[in-house]
Amino acid sequence: MRGVTVILAEAAPARLRAALSLASAVAAVGGRARLFLHEDAVTLFAAPLTSPSDARRTAAGLPTLAQLLEEALAMPIDVILCQSGLAMAGMDVGQLDPRLATGGLIGVVAAAGDDRLVLA
Repeated sequence: MRGVTVILAEAAPARLRAALSLASAVAAVGGRARLFLHEDAVTLFAAPLTSPSDARRTAAGLPTLAQLLEEALAMPIDVILCQSGLAMAGMDVGQLDPRLATGGLIGVVAAAGDDRLVLA
């Protein structure tokens, strides 16, 4: 099965939820899954990860955005934060979950191989 590399282009919780869901689905059926948070998207990790729809989703029996990320990190999914985005946001990678990687778009594309590239 071909893998997927999802590139999250903006700091939108709904797009992160969709990207995590897609990556988790691919990993669940044995494909390689990677998620790259480009530039401003890394700011989603600057504070506790929440979404305005978390309460509605919890009421429906669905995981919160933070729970979805935790489930994805427990799977073989690489979550990569843009080094430039971290610098622009003044974020210290040492304060983030050590399961999160850092990198750049060139490295992500170079390592994509035959992955499907999805822009979210």
